Amino acid sequence: MNLSSTSLSTSTASAPSSSTATSWFSGIVRGRSASFKMASNSSSASAGDSLGGGGGPINKKRQFRGVMFKYGPKPIQVAFKTGDYKQQVIFIGGLTDGFLATEYLEPLAIALEKESWSLVQFLFSSSYSGYGISSLKQDALELDQLISYLINKEESEGVVLLGHSTGCQDIVYYMRTNAACSRAVRAAILQAPVSDREFKATLPETASMIDLASKMISEGRGSELMPREANPDSPITAYRYHSLCAYNGDDDMFSSDFSEDQLKQRLGHMSNTPCLVMFSMGDEYVPDYVDKKALVDRLCRAMGSAEKVEIEHGHHSLSNRAEEAVQAIIEFVKRDGPKGWDDPWS
Repeated sequence: MNLSSTSLSTSTASAPSSSTATSWFSGIVRGRSASFKMASNSSSASAGDSLGGGGGPINKKRQFRGVMFKYGPKPIQVAFKTGDYKQQVIFIGGLTDGFLATEYLEPLAIALEKESWSLVQFLFSSSYSGYGISSLKQDALELDQLISYLINKEESEGVVLLGHSTGCQDIVYYMRTNAACSRAVRAAILQAPVSDREFKATLPETASMIDLASKMISEGRGSELMPREANPDSPITAYRYHSLCAYNGDDDMFSSDFSEDQLKQRLGHMSNTPCLVMFSMGDEYVPDYVDKKALVDRLCRAMGSAEKVEIEHGHHSLSNRAEEAVQAIIEFVKRDGPKGWDDPWS
């Protein structure tokens, strides 16, 4: 099935149309984006009707209207966009996540539509069970391809990155790369930035498996798979296991036992981007010994006085506080997201 430009709804698919206009990034990143053109409904429908029947981005519960498209050469590189607007919130899920990863995405799509924003969900190599054989570096490369596509094919005027769980690590890593398309990131939201290492340390098998992963890496076998008992849910390489579970691994960014200087070394570059830290105060993946309020404050300071929202009793994915999550996201996006055409190179 060719997914290069597929309009999705609960009934019929609309025919794609093309646009020859270029965006402010074309001269910089043209050729890096995927060679696929997303369908546009703007010529045949008003903003309120662009997703079909004037019903907005949601048809029924768990049924989204929008456009599915390919943004890169790999089969997994598929994205889904609700809303036909030039400002996008890109949702970046955590380990095992894919489409419709959290309960708040449905009401968020509706709320963004009212503000003339699109919501983009996407798959990359680490989605679902792929995280164990991927890396933050690979995630960053594919996120850059997605943003490049939105710039060159959709005339994006800027994006806000919304990371959930390990998706927060993706944002921090990506913004450190200074990739060309990172200039289009006008703001970032870290929802549930928690330490995989501290959670994994509560499991009895972790210590011995870290020792094994370290040994394999020292022997040049970092790309080889760990035993199944290391991670029963997904195959995982020695490198990625060490990255997620070992002290100072590549994924180790939000641990409560880091000093102020260590946190600043990992997060300080985020001070150049408006940031919101959304922390679930009932997060089941944060060990009981961690002072959540103190940790949130320390993370925000390390990021250059980032804003914070503490969701009382909220679960890790905010499945029990979706309305509060959407309200906080929308307020931040309206205030700190891109506001019309604004060339970042000027």
